[in-house]
Amino acid sequence: MKALLIILTLVIIYFIFQSFVRINPLKTEKQKYRLVLQDKDIEIRYYPTATFATIYSPATNYKGLASNGFRKLAGFIFGGNEQNESISMTAPVRMTMSEKGSSMSFVMPEKYATKNLPTPKDKNIQIQQSQPEYVAVISFGGYATDEKIASNTIKLQQVLAQRNIKAIGAFSFLGYNAPFQFIGRTNEIIIPIEWKE
Repeated sequence: MKALLIILTLVIIYFIFQSFVRINPLKTEKQKYRLVLQDKDIEIRYYPTATFATIYSPATNYKGLASNGFRKLAGFIFGGNEQNESISMTAPVRMTMSEKGSSMSFVMPEKYATKNLPTPKDKNIQIQQSQPEYVAVISFGGYATDEKIASNTIKLQQVLAQRNIKAIGAFSFLGYNAPFQFIGRTNEIIIPIEWKE
């Protein structure tokens, strides 16, 4: 009976913790975009220019890029900069992966531009402005893996081909959740497209 009570208490604590973790991301600033089209398969979005902190890696997949790239960029926003300033975490974390190498970017809070952003101590971190773009988006849940990223990228490419929408760039993976959030995870694949409104 005592063991059952302990297990029940742990289950309740777990669900309370996960509820808190799910509510907390609502306070996280997200990269701004305008929804252009939405249907059951995909979304089309317009992303205006944003400021990114980016690190490049010889890794060729998600598994190889994820922890090392995240650690370096997290160091920058948690005070690893010339001004020793903390920068708020935003969502999503953006990753591009190919056989030639990969990159990971943190989107900087909207109040920052390249002129007023603290200077990274790690010289491998590059501060850059993104180009405005239209993208096609597909979403999936759970924890991301290389297999899930590959299968959803193929699915998105197939939908674009069926609808005669021209892709004009490589895919990126967008991750929205902290590693310790187990429930309600959101992941996206985006592909830049040719689009006229």
